[in-house]
Amino acid sequence: MTTDRADAPPDLLSVLGALQADFLATIPLVDPTTPVPWCGRWRVGNLVVHLARIHHWAAGQARRRQETPLGPGPFDLEDLYATCAAELHDTLTALGPDTPAWTLDDTGTASFWHRRQTHETLVHLWDLRTAGRLDLAAAPTLWADTVDEVVTVLQPRQERMGRMDALPAPVALVALDVDRTWLLGATSRVDPAVTVSGPAAALALLLWGRTTPQDDRLSTTGDGAALREALGRRLTP
Repeated sequence: MTTDRADAPPDLLSVLGALQADFLATIPLVDPTTPVPWCGRWRVGNLVVHLARIHHWAAGQARRRQETPLGPGPFDLEDLYATCAAELHDTLTALGPDTPAWTLDDTGTASFWHRRQTHETLVHLWDLRTAGRLDLAAAPTLWADTVDEVVTVLQPRQERMGRMDALPAPVALVALDVDRTWLLGATSRVDPAVTVSGPAAALALLLWGRTTPQDDRLSTTGDGAALREALGRRLTP
């Protein structure tokens, strides 16, 4: 699948496969009882099972079928993740990007899940590796597309579904390493109340609740209260 966003990763299905392989390879490197404190009470074992379940569910959505529940466990974490990751990747490969699918927006094709599951896997790979005190190298353009997905797809959907109120004023997000700018929550008003600048990775992690405006990589100008209010909303599912 080739995205029409020139500054986004060009082949998200290949990127998804690489991220899944990295996630699988990292599982045995991190104690499954390790806390993942930015995900509430989760431990690494919960994180692995969660992503496996999401892959399994997304494969069903792409096929327009309700998935068969995986059951309560306990699971062999590596085996479970390998099975569900392969199911998703094989399903998307077999279907092709233009095949009709159930999606979370109005695109209605399987290509939606190329992007959604790429960013789901990227964020949770960051969770896994960070919990294990391991670094994660990912391209700034990939992190920038993570930001773009939140701003253009996920946050508007949260608002449409009544999971959050509209922001009183937009928040500008400036990715200095890829020279991109977004307005989070923009509707009729285009002047942001506050601007947050930094690398795309830090901006993506901010939107996904993995870091805070106090992150040394980020700088904020404008109404800090407006930013705190925005980040207190349910911007993502």
